[in-house]
Amino acid sequence: MYRTCLFCSSDLGHNEAIEHFPVGRRLAFDAVKGRLWVVCRKCERWNLTPLEERWEAIEECERAFRATRLRVSTDQIGLARIKEGLELVRIGEPQRPEMAAWRYGDQFGRRRRRQYLIGGGVVLLAGTVVVAGPMLGFLGAGAISPVWNIGNSLVQVYRAKKLISVPAPDGMLRTRLADVERVRLGMEEGTLRLSVPVVSTGGAPAPAWRFGKARETRVLEGEAAVRAAGALLPLVNRSGGSSADVQRAVGIVEEAGSPERLFVSAAQTLAARSGSGFGNPRRRTSLKRVPLATRLALEMAAHEDTERRALEGELYLLEEAWQQAEEIAAIADDMFLPPSIDAELARLREARSPGTSAPG
Repeated sequence: MYRTCLFCSSDLGHNEAIEHFPVGRRLAFDAVKGRLWVVCRKCERWNLTPLEERWEAIEECERAFRATRLRVSTDQIGLARIKEGLELVRIGEPQRPEMAAWRYGDQFGRRRRRQYLIGGGVVLLAGTVVVAGPMLGFLGAGAISPVWNIGNSLVQVYRAKKLISVPAPDGMLRTRLADVERVRLGMEEGTLRLSVPVVSTGGAPAPAWRFGKARETRVLEGEAAVRAAGALLPLVNRSGGSSADVQRAVGIVEEAGSPERLFVSAAQTLAARSGSGFGNPRRRTSLKRVPLATRLALEMAAHEDTERRALEGELYLLEEAWQQAEEIAAIADDMFLPPSIDAELARLREARSPGTSAPG
């Protein structure tokens, strides 16, 4: 049973209210389509569960949702908090804008608030140094620049040494956090291409003090480019967006019709821009240069494309992603269900009455 977020590798927490799925503090479920998600309370991403026991868990969630009075709802989406502290999100048949507001509004809004808090903290710290420093006689306004330079250097060193995992057809690639903004999106001979600066796996590792610009570039094409972009876009979109940005992004996704068309359209727009203007053409084709609403739309589309593939039977995508999250969180011993659980699930299915069928 998986216990970590496949996007940020944080612990998903646990609950004692849903016997068949005791993972998570917020569960979202769609009883008609038979879908169950665990919502990470740190990054607000929805983790689709491909496990067999989701049917029993969905039935428990439905009963618990109907039994509580502590709930708010629209025509198609409801939120309830049961006495054990678990939050349940019940999905009916919402239109895309309403569903997007629930799925992406929280995570994009939280990123936006976090950036505001960081910026406000920096301004407050600088103001405190300017005002309180001379009064206390230990720091003057002239010391702000050296302190700022030291802090900025430490941040740059961290970004240069922090490695990010990127899925590729032949395994996982590693790129530096500092290089995420150098990821380029483009088209060549009608094929979508994503150029990712990667850390070489050969040779001796670089010393901790070295963070130069030497790097290799790996080019991913087609569906592989979409999958890789899906892992990188949350970092590119770390500033989040407002509710208006989310709604504009929803409109862009609907207009495109498919993730592939949306990515191709964004790549063609960047290519058109790179042919004119000043500056380095490579930077003008970076993923960061895509307009904000379009970047949010790309992240939505890449995420939903992963779920679509999983629901169509390609569960290995989710299995692989969750396995990586488990390894990062160092709890790989919980990755797979023991045989005793499989036997118990088989017994429960056989015990069902013939007239009972799973929803969906």
